[in-house]
Amino acid sequence: MKKKFLKSSTIAILLLGALTLLVKLGGPKLLQNYIKMGIGDCKKIPVLCLLPNDEVLIPDINPDIAKHYLQYTFPKMAVRAPAGFSVVQEMIKKFYYDKKTRKNSRSIIYVLHEEKGYFPELFREAKKAGIDNNYDFIKRTMNAEPQNVKSITDAFFVIMKSIFIPDVGDQNKAIMTRFKIGKKYGFITYNLDKTGNFFNCDMTDDTGAYFKAYVKDTDAKLGINDVFAIVSTLAETGQ
Repeated sequence: MKKKFLKSSTIAILLLGALTLLVKLGGPKLLQNYIKMGIGDCKKIPVLCLLPNDEVLIPDINPDIAKHYLQYTFPKMAVRAPAGFSVVQEMIKKFYYDKKTRKNSRSIIYVLHEEKGYFPELFREAKKAGIDNNYDFIKRTMNAEPQNVKSITDAFFVIMKSIFIPDVGDQNKAIMTRFKIGKKYGFITYNLDKTGNFFNCDMTDDTGAYFKAYVKDTDAKLGINDVFAIVSTLAETGQ
């Protein structure tokens, strides 16, 4: 699982080397063009420019919902999820705009867990920007926009956004908002699409640990509160 994330991370780090050279040669405008050619712009990839709503969503979750979910226990984490879904612990390594992800028609849930301070330690550029915890890393990533790139750090977080957000169906209809469930808080990007329902959650808890839950619901069985019920059960196991 971690190897898959590191594969994407290595690509990002290599891109940063190229970005450093671009800054020296041409400044912000050249950086923006580099991002546009290498990843895309708002017209080509709308989700890349999607920003969180101002509100913080605090869902009212019926605790009885998760009681009927199946228990899944993985190394260092556990989650409960409804029947009919394949549940996998790993990082989604494909970019969200990769059309190949659409070929997988299964209803599937991906979950991921990383320890406190994981992303700032992995990406030293984040630390240089004053980001020393997983939540601030996620927040900066979700608020990144290609047209606002003025520095290597700005470009870095746009690249991270392309890695963090997977396929969410019709990107023009996707919604991103902040949320808080008990001790977990973060960002959810979702889309109730004609090809199915898509939900991507990136969050931390009061310990600073990072969790991701990505739900691809091809039969459109789940609503947003059902997904929040899944998210509420994400937990570290200490194994």
